This record gives sequence, structure tokens and C-alpha cells, in this order.
Amino acid sequence: MDAELASLEQKLEQLLSRHAAEQTRLNSQHASAVADNRRLQERVDALEMANRELTDKLGLVGSRLEALLARIPEV
Repeated sequence: MDAELASLEQKLEQLLSRHAAEQTRLNSQHASAVADNRRLQERVDALEMANRELTDKLGLVGSRLEALLARIPEV
């Protein structure tokens, strides 16, 4: 009976050890994913801002081009 109990205790300790190792691995992966997500969100924000700036510039160029075309006399 003592041998069986000792065997069960050993198996339980192994299981707890594996669980702790897996939990550590998952926590590390989660932290890495959170950091990646933060970097990607910052990149998306920067690209969206650049896109808005370019869209504004394109609108300004279009307006200026229309003004120049309006100044050209028709033949």
C-alpha cells in the first residue's frame, strides 16, 4: 500500500511539474503575443495617419490642378 501511495505521489508531482512548465510556456507566449499586438497596432496607427496625410495632400493637389485648368483659356 505504501508503494502504491508513493507511486501516486510521484505521478502527481510529475503532473504538477509538467503543468507548471506548460503554464510558464503559455504565459511567455501570451506576453509575446501581447507585445506583438501592441507593435502591430502602433504600426497600423502610423500607417492610417500617413494615409490620411496623403489623402489630404491628394485633395489639395486636385484642387490646385482644377484651379490651374480653369485659368487655361479655351481655344
